[in-house]
Parts: sequence; structure tokens; C-alpha cells
Amino acid sequence: MNDDRTGSDASDKSWIDKITLLFSSEPRNRNDLEDVLSIAAENEVIDEDARSIMEGAMQVSDMQTRDIMIPRAQMMVIKSDCTLEEMLPQIIRSAHSRYPVIGEGTDDILGILLAKDLLPQILNEDNSGVDIRDLLRPTMVVPESKRLNVLLREFRENRNHMAIVIDEYGGVAGLVTIEDVLEEIVGEIEDETDAATDHFIRKITNDDFFIKALTPIDDFNEYFKTDFSEEEFDTIGGLVIQAFGHMPGRNETTTIGNYEFQVINADQRKIQSLRMRPLQP
Repeated sequence: MNDDRTGSDASDKSWIDKITLLFSSEPRNRNDLEDVLSIAAENEVIDEDARSIMEGAMQVSDMQTRDIMIPRAQMMVIKSDCTLEEMLPQIIRSAHSRYPVIGEGTDDILGILLAKDLLPQILNEDNSGVDIRDLLRPTMVVPESKRLNVLLREFRENRNHMAIVIDEYGGVAGLVTIEDVLEEIVGEIEDETDAATDHFIRKITNDDFFIKALTPIDDFNEYFKTDFSEEEFDTIGGLVIQAFGHMPGRNETTTIGNYEFQVINADQRKIQSLRMRPLQP
């Protein structure tokens, strides 16, 4: 009885000593903080969800807007000369709350339209003269290289929920929302309008794809006409970790078949997102 208690006391003292040692002076680097979180989770001081959120919060400072943005080709935009009758089916079908409104082309962003701002117009018996340009909110513009932690702070300070992302030449590269940033911290946020497999695979260019690590191998095979085995793993993330032979860090790359995978976001326990490029045969 005494021996068991002594062993337990020794174990408790061991991890407490480790935490005390790490906090005896200012943390030297991120690894120190991650060690504290790991010890705390192992000893149930915090749960895994709390640990994951804290690690995600640290990782967003290493990520840039280009890593998570919705690329230009996939942006849902509304033309400024659309009538209310023309745009409503598009808004109902996509179920988004905000839309970039364009003039001559995608690079000509006039402002952001909030779906809720259309409600008073819909209630009017005569809405033939509605000009959506009168309803637009200012556009928040950010460069592809902006750090996500800075972007999140600006979203909060300016009370914006969407930003247009521009490339080095000033052209529109894509868009990003506050939800996109928060998902990198707390994980996927789904509502009743989200499809179960939505956004697992996102095409950036013909030779560049954003892949969620939780993408089922079966879905990947169907999308890219591949035949990766599902015997050992269910997801692309598991397949990629096997190819590395270790838990990879951000920007590490590996090749599986004719595809190169680059880790975009990962923590000590799992890969969260990947960039995939088909290799030339």
C-alpha cells in the first residue's frame, strides 16, 4: 500500500518538477511551451481539445494567408450589374453570408455585399430599381504573405469577416474569412449548410491542390483517378505520415507515387493540411 502511494507520489513529482523546471525562467523557445502542453495533457491537467487549441493558436503565427485562402478561381462573386432576381438564386444556392461584388472583372472588386442587406429590398413590392452598389460595405484587402495571427487581430479590430487577398502584382489571388483563420486554431467549423465532404480537396491551379489531411483515401482516389491502398489507413494524412516514416513538420515534403505532398499545417500529433502537386511522368 505504502509502496504504491510512494510510486504515485514519485510520478506526480516527476511531471510537476518538469513543469516547474520549464517555468523556472522565461521559455526559451516554442519547444519549451509544447513540452509543457504535452506534459499537462498526459497528466490530465488539460484535455486534448484544450491542448490542440493552444497548439493551433501558436501555429497560426507561422502560417500565411496564402496557405488557407480560397483561390480566385473558386471565389463566389456577384457582378455589380446583376438584378435582384438574377442574384437571389445564386445566393440561395451557395448559402454564404458575404459576397465580393465585381465590376469589369475579378480584379475590379467594388465592395462586399452582405446577404442580410438584401432583405429590406426583397420586402419592397417594387425592387426593379435596386442598385447593389448602394448596399456595398468597404473591402478589406490583405497581401498573400500576411501572417494569420496578424490577420485575425485585424479582423477583430476592424470588425470584418472577409478580406480580399492580392498577389505581388496587385491582382486578386483569392479571399479569406475569419472562419478560415479560426478553423486553423479550433478545427473544422461546420454548420447546417456545409456538406460532409466539403473543402476536403481545393484546386489552386491545374498543378497545385490544397488537401485536408482528413480526406478519405477513397475520395482522393475518386478525385484524382488514383489507386492508393485503403488497407492500412483511411485518410491521406495517415498515408503521408507512413511515407515520411515520422511525424513531419511544416514545409516537409514527400513523394507518393506520382504526387508530391508538402505539409502546410501540423502539430506534434497529426497533420492538418497538405499541398499536393502532381509530378510530371
